[in-house]
Amino acid sequence: MEDINREALIILQEECAEVIQSISKCFRFGIDNQHKKGITQRANLEEEIGDMLCLVDILIAQGLIDPEHLKVAKEKKIEKLKVWSSLYGDKEVNKKKYDSSKFVIGL
Repeated sequence: MEDINREALIILQEECAEVIQSISKCFRFGIDNQHKKGITQRANLEEEIGDMLCLVDILIAQGLIDPEHLKVAKEKKIEKLKVWSSLYGDKEVNKKKYDSSKFVIGL
C-alpha cells in the first residue's frame, strides 16, 4: 500500500470516530442543542459526516475503493434494513423519506 493511500485510510478512520462521537452527543444533549462551537449538534453531525464522505471520495479518486462495489454494498444494506429494522416501513412517508435518488452520495 502506498503512503498516500495509508494516510487517506488513517484520516478516514479518524473521521469515522468523530462521526461516532458526534452521534453520541446528539443522544446525550439533543440533536438541536447547541454544540460547544456555537452550532447545533445536528450541524456538527452534518459537518462530521461531510468530512467522512470527503475521505470516501478521496479513496475512490485514488482507486483504492470502487464506487460500483460501494453501490452494491449500499443496495445490500438497504435490503437488510428492510428486513431487520423499522427504517423502511410500508408507510408512504417512509418511502418518500428514503428515496435513494435524493441521497447525498448517489451510489
